[in-house]
Amino acid sequence: MFTLILFASIISLINAAAIVSRSQSHPLSHHSVLGPQSKLTVANKAIAPDGYQRSATLVNGVFPGPLITAQKGDNFSIEVANELTDTSMFMSTSVHFHGIYQNGTNYADGTTSVTQCPVTPNNSYVHSFSAQGQTGTFWYHSHYSVQYCDGLRGAVVIYDPEDPLAYMYDIDDASTVITLSDWYHAEATVLQYVIGNVADATLINGLGRYVGGPASDLAVISVEQGKRYRFRLVGMTCDSNFQFSIDGHNMTVIEADGQLTEPLVVDQLQILAGQRYSVVVTADQPVDNYWVRSLPDTANASFVGGTNSAILRYKGAPTVEPTTVNTTSTNPLQETNLHALVNPAAPGIPEYGAADINLNFQVAAINGMFFVNNVSFTAPTVPVLMQILSGAQEATDLMPNGSVIVLEANKVVELTLSTTGPGGPHPIHLHGHSFSVVQSAGSSTFNYANPVRRDVVSAGSEGQQMVIRWVTDNSGPWFLHCHIDWHLDVGFAVVMAESPSETRTNMNQAPPGWDELCPTYNALTPEQLGGGGLDNYEAAANISTNLYPPPTLPGSL
Repeated sequence: MFTLILFASIISLINAAAIVSRSQSHPLSHHSVLGPQSKLTVANKAIAPDGYQRSATLVNGVFPGPLITAQKGDNFSIEVANELTDTSMFMSTSVHFHGIYQNGTNYADGTTSVTQCPVTPNNSYVHSFSAQGQTGTFWYHSHYSVQYCDGLRGAVVIYDPEDPLAYMYDIDDASTVITLSDWYHAEATVLQYVIGNVADATLINGLGRYVGGPASDLAVISVEQGKRYRFRLVGMTCDSNFQFSIDGHNMTVIEADGQLTEPLVVDQLQILAGQRYSVVVTADQPVDNYWVRSLPDTANASFVGGTNSAILRYKGAPTVEPTTVNTTSTNPLQETNLHALVNPAAPGIPEYGAADINLNFQVAAINGMFFVNNVSFTAPTVPVLMQILSGAQEATDLMPNGSVIVLEANKVVELTLSTTGPGGPHPIHLHGHSFSVVQSAGSSTFNYANPVRRDVVSAGSEGQQMVIRWVTDNSGPWFLHCHIDWHLDVGFAVVMAESPSETRTNMNQAPPGWDELCPTYNALTPEQLGGGGLDNYEAAANISTNLYPPPTLPGSL
């Protein structure tokens, strides 16, 4: 009898431990925080962030990659060291610092085929740049084909010691950065052949669960009753957009994509791939556990079994999963209600079509491929920046033909973009700039007086358009593309070449390593490029019958 009781007690303790373990606290820990002068080692490692183990492409062995933090005015020196070994995935790499303007350091933008060639195995490249007064929430990710879908992504925060909205919050540190990711069980080098991918899981701060999977650990965001938190939300997805909310708590939006906004109270917000928001949340509810929800825009997505969820845990609350109930949003974020806090007016004459340069892009999806004004972007063999520095100045001289738009210096540009076909809403990102969103997708009104300013905007769905404005004050080639990585990989992009004749004089001297990237990469054999070859295409055929043709070599967007 004693043996039975002892056995039952042990089983009970094991079960209790299992319940506790499934909701352990997993904020971005301090050992995962780097400064502005750091080394990012890109290597392969098997991880199981949702309970399903697979090989991944990681920075410093963790997902998401380490948080990089800096203070306003800091200079960055980030070494990207390639130690990739898994030939089923891409073996070369690059790192783009999303949202950093790179004015004068175009060569540090990290965009393969546009500003550099990839970093090959057993080599490294140092990104040296100044953020030149920028502050806010940014992120970094691979800009080599669809590689960041395999894990190479992390957050960047530049703190402002004189933040004019600092009076609104008490805590803003590594523990208040919330990363939102989609996650795939198959390698991106397999899924790149599939038309219409669907993620297997949503990860919040690198943890989550998938439908039918184990009750693996969920991220816990710890708060103390009465305190106010600046949560920095980072949408580092390859495709999914999320409806984000916290049960029982309102959120006050104060930043969009590195730009402060007038404070706006909401109870839910949609965040697309590449977007970031800072929201102030007051821990003003009873001490308890509350569900943090991040619902993707995929069919049949739910919160059953703790999927698409994390836990907001008050200090003193038991270590158990929440029982709070999801309620219908009554005050969701509308982009048209967001207004830039500083210098809010859009540049130029406040009338539609009255900018110095007026562009109209019509995007079509045909058989899974994307075309911008009837041209599908294909990666040039020589990066656009290198072409410009070699003397090419006109659009007719720059490759890829039909995908490079030459813009004069110091002009107001107004871009109207609309899409046809499936796959929306498309998040449109412009490198090298933030822009004013003078017409949001789905809205019939224009706002030139005080629109939101950001660097990723929704192009909406079929039949809708968005209109943005910026000033060409940053000479060099800048990528404009859909931030759904699968769409970028099949042509949804153009290059904005600002004042090519001034690029050399505007740009600092590129480091010697930059010139060496292309010869080293071009000397690689197909085997050294990785990507899995026909084996991965056959694996894709086991997932779907709706496939792209197999390319000869892995892509390098």
